[in-house]
Amino acid sequence: MFNTIEFVYIIRIIVAGLCGIVVGLERKNRSKEAGIRTHFVVACGAAIIMIVSKYAFFDAQEIAKIAGVNAEVRVDPSRIASTIASGIGFLGAGMIFVHKNTISGLTTAAGIWATSGIGMAIGSGMYVLGIGATFVILIAQIVLHLNIHKKDTTEVKIFTVIGVNEEGYKEYIEEKLSERKIVLQSTSIEKTSEGKNYIFTVEVPDIVEPDDIISLSKYDCSIKSAL
Repeated sequence: MFNTIEFVYIIRIIVAGLCGIVVGLERKNRSKEAGIRTHFVVACGAAIIMIVSKYAFFDAQEIAKIAGVNAEVRVDPSRIASTIASGIGFLGAGMIFVHKNTISGLTTAAGIWATSGIGMAIGSGMYVLGIGATFVILIAQIVLHLNIHKKDTTEVKIFTVIGVNEEGYKEYIEEKLSERKIVLQSTSIEKTSEGKNYIFTVEVPDIVEPDDIISLSKYDCSIKSAL
């Protein structure tokens, strides 16, 4: 049977999950590797571990007495919570991709790590801190993607996609680039035994990150400055 405090714990987990969904929505809208479900599970998992870390050892001394142990039982609940930050690092590392000289996924990995912190805060009962941090992260993600310059600036880059084996790929990329206000200057195609290699020369606004372009293709690709 559940007691009242266990219902409170469940509510904390639900609130943590909802905060994770809020952060995940922004990532999903930008077609990132980790979306709603990943952030939801990370936040819930962090909340669960934090609850266990904070409340699971209150009865340790009583259990020891029942077992006939007279010595004082000492536990360190903080050790469980401390493993969350390091453990999430392995998950975040899986979000980072290196395509030749271009690194993508750093922001998503950082978001996963921050989401675990939100879950820990709410799991420990700090609702205002957890919910407030959720909106701080969300607002920062949105604002920092906006063009805050008075005059738009662009940079010419070379976007290379290799090993393409499908028809109409050039038109597909043109449409996706146009959606992101990226101007396609020219396209060259090289035929190889493994498929076609596309070399796109594009004008990229300064507000568009390299990984936003790389995420458009499921094939091996890279992007570099044309200079």
